[in-house]
Amino acid sequence: MGDQYGFHFDAKLCTGCKTCMLACKDYCNLDSASAYRQVYEMQGGGWTVLPDGTLQQDCFAYYVSLACNHCARPACMEVCPTGAMHRGNFGLVSVDERRCIGCGYCALSCPYHAPKVDRLAGHSAKCDGCAARVREGKAPICVEACPVRALDFGPMAELRKRHGACADLPPLPASGETDPNLAVTLPACAEGRDVAGRVSIANLREIV
Repeated sequence: MGDQYGFHFDAKLCTGCKTCMLACKDYCNLDSASAYRQVYEMQGGGWTVLPDGTLQQDCFAYYVSLACNHCARPACMEVCPTGAMHRGNFGLVSVDERRCIGCGYCALSCPYHAPKVDRLAGHSAKCDGCAARVREGKAPICVEACPVRALDFGPMAELRKRHGACADLPPLPASGETDPNLAVTLPACAEGRDVAGRVSIANLREIV
């Protein structure tokens, strides 16, 4: 298998353009109701009326681009009854469509909502890190498509050395749940302060 690969996401650079999401949908031939990568629009803060009648605000916003994090302790693999959900080359987690029975346990267990059940095909489907491209020495299509280079991909040891080991930023679940192979550069609004509990998903209806 070699080194464990994973993603780096830079929330300082991401503009929320969703090019990564659309490139993935196009490359994987997904319909409008399916997506392996999501872009969350996060918002928080508000306005306060001061005693003198003036307004003060502490509003903030940022974006989070998220796909499968090919976790060190993947919940999807732990609950799969057939072993269809498995780890392959580069430590990437994917679905063996021949063994998958479409039970959906993987989709229910993943805190990142990465696996999807394709009812028409009768099996689960998910981001596999563009394993075929990686074997050819290429980057995943989402990484290649990002116009501001907010996404990166490679051996996690190298990514964490360059970008740190942070993998916690709302709406992501606590990284201790599955030990995701993800490194996050926090947005400026989240540096030095905890935004959890003060932020919400602004585009919830877009998430599939």
